[in-house]
Amino acid sequence: MYLDLVKIFIPTTLAFFLGLLFTPLATHFFYKYKMWKKYSRNGGVAASDFQKIHNEEDELKTPRVGGVIVWFSVLLTTILFYFISIFFPTPTLEKLNFLSRNQTLIPFFTLLFGSLLGLSDDLIQIYGHGRFARDDKSWRKWKASLITLISLLIGIWFFYKLGMTGLHIPFGGEIYLGILIIPFFVLVALATFSGGVIDGIDGLSGGVLASIFCAYSAIAFANNQIDLAAFSGVIAGAILAFLWFNIPPARFYMGETGIMGLTVTLATLAFLTDYVFILPIIAFPLVISSGSVILQIFSKKLRNGKKIFRLSPLHHHFEVIGWSPYKITMRYWVLSVVFSIIGIILAIVSR
Repeated sequence: MYLDLVKIFIPTTLAFFLGLLFTPLATHFFYKYKMWKKYSRNGGVAASDFQKIHNEEDELKTPRVGGVIVWFSVLLTTILFYFISIFFPTPTLEKLNFLSRNQTLIPFFTLLFGSLLGLSDDLIQIYGHGRFARDDKSWRKWKASLITLISLLIGIWFFYKLGMTGLHIPFGGEIYLGILIIPFFVLVALATFSGGVIDGIDGLSGGVLASIFCAYSAIAFANNQIDLAAFSGVIAGAILAFLWFNIPPARFYMGETGIMGLTVTLATLAFLTDYVFILPIIAFPLVISSGSVILQIFSKKLRNGKKIFRLSPLHHHFEVIGWSPYKITMRYWVLSVVFSIIGIILAIVSR
């Protein structure tokens, strides 16, 4: 057990410090090549609640590819321990390698592939022109299509390669899905990705996502999926390194290269640990963020333009009614930690 804990905490800590060391170089690169959006989301419209809470100058002068720090730190840490186990094949050092075919290979490549797709989206908005560079509705639909394709491939792998046909229901046994597990994974991945709208205030998404990945690291450890626990911990460590520089005033934003890779990877971890139905609890801040957007859309369509919230996602509503960004961020962090603990407890006692 003690060696298992060492296997989790050493890579997690290293990912954090590698992220801290890599960030100054990355930040210099981000600012040198002006890797920020060139178009405002306001589109020049009249004063609104959105404009009141958004500093357009900061948004157009702050790099939006900070998520690179997260997945690059995970990549370095994973590769480092993998090659250490090959070139120094002692029992202790081999134990630290957490890249395994049956546990972490899928989430590892999911993170990389999703992050690179997200990076391409960021680069289009940074250097591109036209409607795609403005992140219009057609481009958002295209991003949703990309997420659908990625998750479809993962779902097929789950069913045909891993033989995954059912999911654990807390306190309710097992539910058999058969081949329907493929579209169900697609649905969960899209829902998790929609929670990426939480990336709207400095420090908010980083603190929330770090708590969520720590929770799944603990759940994987309880499942005796030590490699998966270590990998989840490494992601959390890398996110904390990002958060160190994303706390207000942010040196950079996470961008799609962070959100796209992390959210799809989170859905993958939920399936691999067999605790998909606890995901809405652990990721409660993501749920209320995306849920508030959905409610706002339906309200405006069904109630002749009437809104439920002054602004959505929910954290922007709190800004409009007078909460400071610091208060919102801190309270979301508290909620995230509390619901992560609740999710861990439910996962442990529901088996």
